[in-house]
Amino acid sequence: MTNEEIKQAKETINSYLAMELLRFTTAGSVDDGKSTLIGRLLYDSKSIFKDQLEAVERSSKLKGDEYVNLALLTDGLRAEREQGITIDVAYRYFHTPKRKFIIADTPGHIQYTRNMVTGASTANLAIILIDARNGVLEQTLRHSYIASLLQIPHLLVAINKMDLVGYSQEIFDKIKDDFDSFSHTLNVPDVHFVPISALNGDNIVNRSENMPWYQGATLLYLLETVHIKNDNNLKDPRFPVQYVIRPQSDKFHDFRGYAGRVASGVFKKGDDIVVLPSGFSSKIKTVEAYENQLESTFAPQSITLTLEDDIDISRGDMIVRKDNMPKVGQDVEVMVCWFNQKPLQQRGKYILRHTTNEMKCMVTDVNFKMDINTLEQNFDNKNIGMNDIAKITIRTGKPLYYDSYKINRQTGSVILVDEHTNETVAAGMIV
Repeated sequence: MTNEEIKQAKETINSYLAMELLRFTTAGSVDDGKSTLIGRLLYDSKSIFKDQLEAVERSSKLKGDEYVNLALLTDGLRAEREQGITIDVAYRYFHTPKRKFIIADTPGHIQYTRNMVTGASTANLAIILIDARNGVLEQTLRHSYIASLLQIPHLLVAINKMDLVGYSQEIFDKIKDDFDSFSHTLNVPDVHFVPISALNGDNIVNRSENMPWYQGATLLYLLETVHIKNDNNLKDPRFPVQYVIRPQSDKFHDFRGYAGRVASGVFKKGDDIVVLPSGFSSKIKTVEAYENQLESTFAPQSITLTLEDDIDISRGDMIVRKDNMPKVGQDVEVMVCWFNQKPLQQRGKYILRHTTNEMKCMVTDVNFKMDINTLEQNFDNKNIGMNDIAKITIRTGKPLYYDSYKINRQTGSVILVDEHTNETVAAGMIV
């Protein structure tokens, strides 16, 4: 390669790395077309390789399909392909000239609600699919509530299979009104509606000629332009320490750095900081990013901080700004989605993992169990089994430094682990 070609290649790579990343998840009832939608999105945006398409064409013929089944691009498990359903979360990556994307294709069955929670936990946006023939169903309400519970700020309601209802505007408007009447009870600030046909590609990447009455944006345009810069909490500086760097070499003999990912907020060189749980204070000496030193850093960058004072800091500690402290306590209320077949045990002991910290905890009370279908709180039935959502109170073995999940998704989330089997039994949002 010539020097000019190398320069152009570096510019292309740097441009790609600088592109904004949108994480989104798909959710809906069984056979609403989630996998087909993602397959169509990848196909129409030219984000699949020729050999992948050829493999899908062969699989479609073997299954006896009369068309190329694009759902096979995401349904990777043999059981998924045989049954034509999604069982586990499937992640797919693609990009357009405007933005990079990570897609979490989640299952629609009630028994896989935990998988939906896993896929949606880091999403900026959720696509809720509704079959135009069936309208708003129980699973639609369930997944929309979970999206709201997980504080996903953007909701895109895709009313699919419009080709099977004659591209009817009346049906689209009715479903939109039905969902609107329910969504007022949810805490989702940004909701969009798009009529689509994932099978035929209507309003996915290109505007549909079959629905001239719809004057809104296509699904891909909304994904490319939805505003996500304010989704990260930049107000509350939180830096959970993952690793202490001590090279022990002649060149860096005295270097002591604290590596991790900025959970939220902004840190600047010279900031007054406090280390939790010790409470010792210092100033930020440098902000290191590979071979460069930065003047500041912000979420979700991965960096190394050095301090002006030698302080005993280890993994699990948290560096915060002196003028902005998190809550500290041992008794916290948590909304949990239970993942395990073994039910929650009142007074049961578990391991709690929070950012880079880990500690033992005990469930001291089950406050209520949430009825997903009616959004009512059941204070009588406190038996919490797999896929149930409940509000519980836990007591930790040592002080926990945290924010409420509503304010900070990173420092407000926890997982519970069975201390005997090491299985993740629940994901929780601190209230």
